[in-house]
Amino acid sequence: MAAWCPALAIDRWRLNSAALEAAPDAPLVLVGETAHGPRIVAASASARQAGGRVGALLADARALTPGLIVHPADPAGDRAFLESLALWAQRWGPWSALDPPDGLIVDVTGVAHLFGGEAALMADAQSCFAARGLSMRLAIAPSAGAAWALAHYGRDHGTLSPDADPLMALADLPVAALRLDDAVVLLLERLGLKRIGDLATIGRAALARRFRDRRAPAANPLVRLDQMAGRVPEPILPVLAAPVPLVQRRLIEPVRHRALLDRVVEDLAMALARRLETMGQGARRLDLTMWKVDGEVLRRRIELAAATRDPAHVMRLFAHRLDDCDAGFGIELVRLSAPWAEPLALTQTDLDAAAEAHGTSLAACLDRLTVRLGADAVRMTVPRASHMPERAQHWVAPAPALALAPALRVQEEPALHARPLKLLDLAEPIAVIYEAPDGLPRLFRWRGQVHEIARAEGPERIAPEWWREKGGARLRDYYRIEDSAGRRYWIYRRGLAGDGRGGAPEWFLQGICG
Repeated sequence: MAAWCPALAIDRWRLNSAALEAAPDAPLVLVGETAHGPRIVAASASARQAGGRVGALLADARALTPGLIVHPADPAGDRAFLESLALWAQRWGPWSALDPPDGLIVDVTGVAHLFGGEAALMADAQSCFAARGLSMRLAIAPSAGAAWALAHYGRDHGTLSPDADPLMALADLPVAALRLDDAVVLLLERLGLKRIGDLATIGRAALARRFRDRRAPAANPLVRLDQMAGRVPEPILPVLAAPVPLVQRRLIEPVRHRALLDRVVEDLAMALARRLETMGQGARRLDLTMWKVDGEVLRRRIELAAATRDPAHVMRLFAHRLDDCDAGFGIELVRLSAPWAEPLALTQTDLDAAAEAHGTSLAACLDRLTVRLGADAVRMTVPRASHMPERAQHWVAPAPALALAPALRVQEEPALHARPLKLLDLAEPIAVIYEAPDGLPRLFRWRGQVHEIARAEGPERIAPEWWREKGGARLRDYYRIEDSAGRRYWIYRRGLAGDGRGGAPEWFLQGICG
């Protein structure tokens, strides 16, 4: 069974917004950032009727319809919603798979009789999707390709019997129903092959000669025809539900005091550690949820720099996050889960017990700093594929940086090419006096102060990234200098005299050496 939601992103926004759900006819558009400005990536039916077509610039659409309701698109959220929908759709079959960006494939082989036949199964699926506020087009066929073609290009909701020939039954559908690339569809239409049935008139040999170099299924009509007919297997990756390690305690008496709550959390941390150990995993994210007697729910989340199942470490982290908890009339249910876990092999922890006890572990230190200062206050630098100093590294959260740490170790570079420990966010222009246009600098002015250069080393020439910058980008010559007061700087000259790419060379200060 193929399920296609043409307006998945729009329906999801309406479900998540009470104002939009109350006004289903509001002209809603979702936009994404492009080089030419915001562009519409999804639009409701009323917005399309008013002129807000998909692919148009937002400025042009607003000129036609000033009353458009605009929200940013969320492709990652749509993908996560589709994955949860695939798990929910397994009520109609043993497995389901994604058909990105807005569809599902559900295996209903041998289960239709449980619903009273294929028509009754589709009616049940249609009513369930409608109850969730989703407008779906459904189809059942012997192969995934045939079901997809029926759902996207067939009439309303169709079915094909197992004995029917999909190629003959779907001969009147356009060639786009074969799930081909747009370029291949355009080529076939220019050749006069606009329907699936038209491909049978020219024979397989002619198609094989024309597309013999196309290996991808979406670029070869013969492969798609065989997949639709069921002559060639089509591998489909099903969506599997990953069990979340979870422990909870329903308390006999509601807890109101912090000391008792700490004991409950400690007991949960030990129980979760035992469960993670049996699974051979360690937690990277922990969610603590507390239900109060009055119905309010308190949630606390921590993310760890490295996978762990140490109850003492987990308890120390949550101790800082529970200071602002207001138990009110009491907490009656506490749950601790690890929605993000990674494989963690058994180790001889006694060898590292001293380091962990004194908190000298790097991961443990980062976890404590993150809990105390906030997730945005702790960052690490990792290399990036660029030889330009301002692009050679970027700031990331400690967790991925620690995971990549072994692969990021590089050999120590010569002193000439070593980068200073402190780089300015933006290189600042300076005025430099030098003996010759290509000679060493002798004096420079920066932030209103004049610095006499006592020593200079260089130049180190760095060419521009021609694949990123314009053709007029200029070379850089870097110098490590020391002024008369012993302060060391990293400066560079952009451009050469007479290089034909601008006026006189410009000087900038980019770093301060330790």
